[in-house]
Amino acid sequence: MRRRTGFTLIELLVVLAIVAMLLSVSMPRYFQSVESSKQTLLVENLRQVRKLLDDFYGDTGRYPESLQELVDKGYLKALPYDPVADSRQQWIVESPRGTLRGGVYNIRSGARGVDRFGVPFGEL
Repeated sequence: MRRRTGFTLIELLVVLAIVAMLLSVSMPRYFQSVESSKQTLLVENLRQVRKLLDDFYGDTGRYPESLQELVDKGYLKALPYDPVADSRQQWIVESPRGTLRGGVYNIRSGARGVDRFGVPFGEL
């Protein structure tokens, strides 16, 4: 007697259909979680930099002239990263108002679009 080896075309097609169905269910959730992670990281980066701006002001009595000054003085290891805009350069810098000295009072994201709650990235 001869022993049958291998898979038939029908068996392979059934397996491929099952794999395709599983991918069609899981991939949208994966991409949604990646975007959610980017937004969470952006909010945390903004919070940390804003705290460092306040610390710099408390130490020197003025705000830094640029974000690079925070790096030069050792408050940051590198310029902050905006994961939504995929850049370290697209920050929107707000200058202090009134009699406060310095060039960077606050930063906002330069990314376009809105987060998962409908808030524009520039308003976070």
